[in-house]
Amino acid sequence: VDLAFFAAPDLVDRRAHVMGWTPPALRPYRPSTQEEDMALDLLAIDLGKRSFHIHGVDGDGVIISRKVSRAKLIDAVENLNPTTIAMEACASSHFWGRRFQAAGRYVRLINPRFVKPFVKGSKNDASDAEAIYEAATRPTMRFVPVKSVEQQDLQSLHRARDRVIKTRTALMNHLRGLLAEYGIVLSQGPWRLVGQAPGAIATAELSDLARDLFDDLLVQIADLDRRLKKLDGQLLSICRSNDACRRLADLPGVGPVVATALVSAVDDGRHFRSGRELAAWIGLTPRQYTTGGKPRLGGIGRRANHYLRRQMIHGARAVMSRLAKHNDRRSQWLKAVAARRGFNRALVALANKTARIAWAVLARNEEYVAA
Repeated sequence: VDLAFFAAPDLVDRRAHVMGWTPPALRPYRPSTQEEDMALDLLAIDLGKRSFHIHGVDGDGVIISRKVSRAKLIDAVENLNPTTIAMEACASSHFWGRRFQAAGRYVRLINPRFVKPFVKGSKNDASDAEAIYEAATRPTMRFVPVKSVEQQDLQSLHRARDRVIKTRTALMNHLRGLLAEYGIVLSQGPWRLVGQAPGAIATAELSDLARDLFDDLLVQIADLDRRLKKLDGQLLSICRSNDACRRLADLPGVGPVVATALVSAVDDGRHFRSGRELAAWIGLTPRQYTTGGKPRLGGIGRRANHYLRRQMIHGARAVMSRLAKHNDRRSQWLKAVAARRGFNRALVALANKTARIAWAVLARNEEYVAA
């Protein structure tokens, strides 16, 4: 075959190569390179339950990308000996972060929302690990601090309490709906339902089957109430024994639930540069859409810590309910905001102010003093 024919520039149709398949770049083959000899500054790990994927690049440009089982992850990391480990802030990331920090390594946890733009091609474990590596190298990337065991314990307590409340609310709504089918309509409020339902069921014309069914639902609601009271007692005990929670509980609209939720989420608040950053992270600031130098602010968005935001707004609602009895500077400001912008916006404004004060109390280790 005459190879000169293919090399002639006037005989090769270059247009056929413009949109054609591009072969991968060839990397130098190093048969003597061993993982034990590599020096990695950064290792990215795509976490899973049983299957993990690691991705790293050593000083010579050799790429390491392979699957690792759960039992062999620690050994693989020890062999590669990276200085820093990057992971997504997802399930079990704080557990692994504490393990790697105990071994003397830096840990960088990244919000999965910030990793997604770096995924190239289809989603798989290898591309996810590579995206984590690329995201961790960005100079402006924001990282999630690793939670301590005490923080996770407290946060788990809040998650269990939230689940009990949701289950109780669903069960009460279910009971109300079934009672309405028999012409029994009770007053609004969970305490009124619990107080009025037994008497209404006893005096109503019901079959034995329906009466047994409603009595069983009331027993389930009473059991959930006991579990909720136990969880609230645990939160109150923790709040009284924790110095940061006790200082936060002095703020208006902050009780044991909000104080412990704040400490479990942000610890001492030092990873936020200001109270404004904490309020924005909680989700108490308006969405921003600015283009062409024209700022546009909307309502509060979905990018938030929904549980903490809900609890802080509930606390602000408790303050608003007693606003007419007070006339201090804070109350006058709140009345003016409510008159000018409405009740709901005043709630969010008060919760925002509370979050900023909470950051100052936590980060500066100060006591709250009302103005």
